[in-house]
Amino acid sequence: MSGLDLSISPGERVLLLGASGAGKSTLIHALAGVLGGEDEGEQQGQLLVAGRPAEQSRGRVGLVLQDPDSQVILAKVGDDVAFGCENLGVARDEIWRRVHESLTSVGLNLPLDHPTNQLSGGQKQRLALAGVLAMRPGLVLLDEPTANLDPDGVTEVRDAVGSILTDTLSTFIVIEHRVDVWLELVDRVIVLEPGGGVLADGTPREVLTRHGASLAASGVWVPGRTPAAPQRVPFESTQLVLASDLTIGRRGMPIQAHLDIALSSGRSLAVTGPNGAGKTTLGLTLAGLLPPVSGTLDASGLARGLPPAPIAWKSRDLVSRIGSVFQDPEHQFVTGSVREELAVGPRAAKVAPAEIARRVDEVSSRLRLDRLLAVNPFTLSGGEKRRLSVATALVSAPPLLVLDEPTFGQDARTWAELVQLLAELLNAGRSIVSITHDAAFVDAIADDELRITRQLVSA
Repeated sequence: MSGLDLSISPGERVLLLGASGAGKSTLIHALAGVLGGEDEGEQQGQLLVAGRPAEQSRGRVGLVLQDPDSQVILAKVGDDVAFGCENLGVARDEIWRRVHESLTSVGLNLPLDHPTNQLSGGQKQRLALAGVLAMRPGLVLLDEPTANLDPDGVTEVRDAVGSILTDTLSTFIVIEHRVDVWLELVDRVIVLEPGGGVLADGTPREVLTRHGASLAASGVWVPGRTPAAPQRVPFESTQLVLASDLTIGRRGMPIQAHLDIALSSGRSLAVTGPNGAGKTTLGLTLAGLLPPVSGTLDASGLARGLPPAPIAWKSRDLVSRIGSVFQDPEHQFVTGSVREELAVGPRAAKVAPAEIARRVDEVSSRLRLDRLLAVNPFTLSGGEKRRLSVATALVSAPPLLVLDEPTFGQDARTWAELVQLLAELLNAGRSIVSITHDAAFVDAIADDELRITRQLVSA
């Protein structure tokens, strides 16, 4: 990002928009004073918060990041929310009053001693927001705070933020690809130009009316301009995986029971439901990465000479049969460049080098990663990391893909391109399981929907 001239007044509520990779996250990291200094990048010009350099204003700024795991600090829910207040020297009684109030406001109704390592991704995001709200910062910065939340959670979080802003008159900046979520709370929309500068700046009505068409073309999710669904063609399916009376869980503790699921070639299953219901656990189980607690998971349609249960397969056998995309993209990065990351799977599957190169070039081009092939995966934007994680599964060409929140962090353009690519794979006979809160994605690509509820079961 370069050439940015911007002034935001106290109490303003700003929605920050721009295409994926335009520098939105970099800007709010800079405002929070957490970019890391000269050792981790370059900076020109001046950035002030309340009249002081941003790095000197950290106690006045609350930041919620894209990655919920990166913000969990302590082992218990209550202690984690209290952490920021303790560092600010807030009185003990006031800290715990704020902790209870903040957890209630974001809909995270759990005991204060609940382990943070047992939270789902969406629950961790609520936890991070509760910690920020408890601090009562003068500047609240949110980087796609609802991306991993179920629809009810989106409403709860937005309303909680609105309540805090009303009570505190804090300045507020939020990054969100889905414009309609925050329109009723913001009074200004700023659109960053990819590469540097400001593309549009004004009231929501002014920006969306005057620049709606160009914003949609650049990838902004403009209300009323949903990308068209891709064309699907009929496919004669064969069964790949059959789950019968399946119970799933972690460390032997059940979360969901009595699940019957059939996965067939050329068909797409969307797994939906509230945070904490076990969607990610189900995806990991179907992918052969977690053992079932009980019941049967038979992947004979994929086995090709291996035992029918995918949990018994070695990693090199899995990679050519089931491609997995984790909820957190960074959990699957193992190399120092995008190109090398894309080559890991097919190389493990003993694909010929020339074919690996062809696949890497094709997939990286389709997912707008070709200009980033030499870049370290951990330095990408959130949306770019998500596309890379999907691409790593695609290059091995497995017949089954299990994708956890595949559209997280995508602008409208990259969303449409990703959906189109997945539709082409379905048309060619692949099978896709998607764990998602994205209703537009479900409408565009799902043949079937499995909605699971937040209902814990006994063994």
